[in-house]
Amino acid sequence: MNHSTPSTSRAEAAARIAANPTDYKICEGCDSIVGGKTAICPNCHSFRFDLTAERVVCQAKLLGAREQRSVTAHDLA
Repeated sequence: MNHSTPSTSRAEAAARIAANPTDYKICEGCDSIVGGKTAICPNCHSFRFDLTAERVVCQAKLLGAREQRSVTAHDLA
């Protein structure tokens, strides 16, 4: 897989998130985007989040434009 080109599913997910930023928040521990009702990050177990819509949109665009670099709980299952 070419690591300079993001997958279509990541780009699509980023577009959905950017269109509804108030439904999401950014983990301040690992910069993951999580659902707005998440209490503890499933990736790093942090409990501190940035809820600003501008930050969510910016992070969604950043993550949607590149391949996944982090290990998620799903990857470990």
